[in-house]
Amino acid sequence: MSQVLFDYPQQDASGATCTAHAWAKVPEPLTPDRRTALMARAKTLLKERNAVLVAHYYVDGDLQDLAMETGGCVADSLEMARFGRDHASQTLIVAGVKFMGESAKILSPEKRVLMPDLDATCSLDLGCPADDFAAFCDAHPDREVVVYANTSAAVKARADWMVTSSCALAIVQHLKDQGKKVLWAPDRHLGRYIQENTGADMLMWNGACIVHDEFRGVELDLLRAEYPDAKVLVHPESPRSVVEQADVVGSTSQMLNAVTSMDAQTFIVATDNGILHRMRQMAPTKTLIEAPTAGNSATCKSCAHCPWMAMNALQGVVDCLERGTGEIFVDEPIRSQALGCIDRMLDFVKNNPASVQKPGFVKNIGAA
Repeated sequence: MSQVLFDYPQQDASGATCTAHAWAKVPEPLTPDRRTALMARAKTLLKERNAVLVAHYYVDGDLQDLAMETGGCVADSLEMARFGRDHASQTLIVAGVKFMGESAKILSPEKRVLMPDLDATCSLDLGCPADDFAAFCDAHPDREVVVYANTSAAVKARADWMVTSSCALAIVQHLKDQGKKVLWAPDRHLGRYIQENTGADMLMWNGACIVHDEFRGVELDLLRAEYPDAKVLVHPESPRSVVEQADVVGSTSQMLNAVTSMDAQTFIVATDNGILHRMRQMAPTKTLIEAPTAGNSATCKSCAHCPWMAMNALQGVVDCLERGTGEIFVDEPIRSQALGCIDRMLDFVKNNPASVQKPGFVKNIGAA
């Protein structure tokens, strides 16, 4: 694997990705009566404002249910981007983290994009400042710049391609087949997984998701011993020691597909535990177990749930619809520059639909 050439130093709980502020803003659990009232109010406002709710699998289950019940969508970041662009509504409510709202605005500048809480961000985004990333790109002008969706609009504006975890393997393989060398940012674990499966010449930015980085191979191995018949589902943002134990490695949508399509009855799930809400709805007879982030080798900054995703709440949806709070703006020329790398990804996926239809890895079969 190519050597990591840029190591951004603020990747811990005391640095740029400090989570204390996010956890402090996570709302208290709602009483049943309050939940019922807010759900009803949100449904009314979505209809009155001609708005649609687009929610990520990691946000609170109430928001996922609200999106499904009102004609919105619950999806990974790739489908969120496509859905928001193609939906007729002129107001998009994006329940997720800020880069998702920015992507929606980049694709639909004529639409109003609102978020329940603009402070909801991402450790990968925070750990890849645009100016530092630009310097990294400038130092390696011979490389195709490929960035993960979990980056700011300004970082995307410097990229040739944006990818999500569901299409990253196929796109990097495509670039390798063209004889191109890749500059990759920001997740080091996903980058390593892609490099090892494609053999591409890649230079890596050293970033990590605070949720997936907490999974530990030693604890997962002990848990597998307790559940020997369980299939292990792993997101590729996880460390190698976790990925190596997986039966399926893939994006959130690919993991959901595995739960519903595989014959196994028990699954150990190594991604943000917000996805379990949708998994239980889609596979109610299956047993789902969270992969461990506890034990002697873990620091547990996240305990398998993103604090910024947790900031999204029903009250925030109501507030942004009633008062117009949390509006996303992406100024020119950043927006138009970033649009190119997103459109390139969407065009590739449209022209190569099989590239995102299967889990990325199945034990004893290899990369799909």
